[in-house]
Amino acid sequence: MIAELAVLVVLVSAVVAAPDAYAETTRVLALVGSVDEVLTNIRNWIMGILASLATVFLSIGGVRYVMGGGDPGEIEKAKTAFKAAGIGYGLAALAPVIVTVLKSIVGA
Repeated sequence: MIAELAVLVVLVSAVVAAPDAYAETTRVLALVGSVDEVLTNIRNWIMGILASLATVFLSIGGVRYVMGGGDPGEIEKAKTAFKAAGIGYGLAALAPVIVTVLKSIVGA
């Protein structure tokens, strides 16, 4: 118990004695100038993610349609994937409109 307490005191004193050693490892990953820039970055990320997911669904739908071999169940699943891809592309196209509405609400 006393040994553990001694180790704890040494560790705490080492951390308190050398605060500058930890200050050098701090890095600023993103520096934003305004709310407008933040909302623009959010819009770009949303558009990229939605377009990527829509492309994945489009690819899955195409593969299911080709590999379905005339099976009505697989063709219906392919059509559902095509619809999901269309919705994803539509939302990606509407992302700038949504961010513009957010800008007007925030006042940026």
